[in-house]
Amino acid sequence: MDIYTVDMTGVSFRRLCGGNQQEEEQESCVEIADIPGQPGIFALRDSKNPAAGMLRFTHEELVGFAAGVDTL
Repeated sequence: MDIYTVDMTGVSFRRLCGGNQQEEEQESCVEIADIPGQPGIFALRDSKNPAAGMLRFTHEELVGFAAGVDTL
C-alpha cells in the first residue's frame, strides 16, 4: 500500500520540540502521528504550518535519520 494514499483526517498529532529553546514561538518543533492501519509508519508535519502538508516515514527511516544526525 502507498502510505501517501492513507486518509489522515482526524488523526491526532503530538508535538516534538528541540533545537533552539529560547521562546516558544521560535522553538524548532515538528508534529508526528501514527498512520492508521500502517504499523511502524509515521507522518511528520511542521508545527507552525500544519496546512503545508506532511511527510511520511517508516520506523527504519526515522531511526536512520536520527542516527545520521548524531554523527554530524
